[in-house]
Amino acid sequence: MATEDSPRDDGRIREKLAQLDRASRNRQLLYLAGILVLLAVTAAGLWFVELTVGLLYRNLPGWTEFLGGFFPPDFVDLTSQTKERGIGGLDAIVQTILHPQWFVSSVLNAELGEASVLVSAAVLTVIMGFLGTVLGFPLALLLGILGSERVVPFPFNFVFRGIMSTIRAVPALIWALIFVPLTGFGPVTGVLAIGTDTIGNLGRLLTDELEEVEDGPIEAVGSTGASRPQTIIFGMLSQVYNGYVAWTLYVLEINTRIAIGLGVVGVGGIGQYIDAKISLGAFGTPSAYPQAAAGIIVVIAIVLTVEMLSSRIRSYMRPGENEGRGLLDIIRGLGDTQKWLGTENPKKD
Repeated sequence: MATEDSPRDDGRIREKLAQLDRASRNRQLLYLAGILVLLAVTAAGLWFVELTVGLLYRNLPGWTEFLGGFFPPDFVDLTSQTKERGIGGLDAIVQTILHPQWFVSSVLNAELGEASVLVSAAVLTVIMGFLGTVLGFPLALLLGILGSERVVPFPFNFVFRGIMSTIRAVPALIWALIFVPLTGFGPVTGVLAIGTDTIGNLGRLLTDELEEVEDGPIEAVGSTGASRPQTIIFGMLSQVYNGYVAWTLYVLEINTRIAIGLGVVGVGGIGQYIDAKISLGAFGTPSAYPQAAAGIIVVIAIVLTVEMLSSRIRSYMRPGENEGRGLLDIIRGLGDTQKWLGTENPKKD
């Protein structure tokens, strides 16, 4: 009996191995076909926009000369005092460090929409990103909740999803142009554009978070006789609180970058400063290019600072990160340079 079954078993094993081998070959052929299609589409796209190696090679010397005009950076516009006294180059940074009151006065005396002093323009950019995030948060929270199928049954939840998708489909730059007839060119337009963009992006992130919540806490809260709003707040939102705060901080980082870009259309801030200097350079003012380079360096400093602060705040929200620590200890911990640089020694039990 065993001898009769043995050849049959061997045949089934060989057939199974052959099936696995064919499936593996088919997957490899499918991957290869996908890569070839991707390469073909990429080549067609490059041909359509007329991007060639020859084009880059021909224009490379002129581009290199253009970039050379940005060096060395000139920080003459760093503060109102360095601008008035003509203190340029890196010496402007040194003098501002030695005279911190210059920095403070440039911030306090800044005019709305001013983009001629780097410090003032940088602060205005950060304010626009922050206000846009704060103003967009409430509607993002509301639409995010109503867009979840766990709260509003299908297909009615897609009304709110559709609103968020429509908002996300329009870039913040276009929203700024839409708001110009209402508020004119200035920081208010930037704030409204960023706030509108925040509603779509942050709301959708919350909707996705709510789709993943556990049923247990929801049922437990509901079993106590809680109302529907109470069930949503204590049974659902309590589960996504940390995640939603983390997403909000991430959107704040994005909004700061958006605020920089919106400066190009005249809403103010560091983006407008850089755009104005590059335009002056193009019209025959060579000294404007080094000043634009200084603005770009300030942009990098803004983005890195906001990102590092956001990252550190998110890290302090991780479970167990601050267990047994008081609020003052947590706040003091934000100044721990070892954690910022990633050189902190791990705790030993």
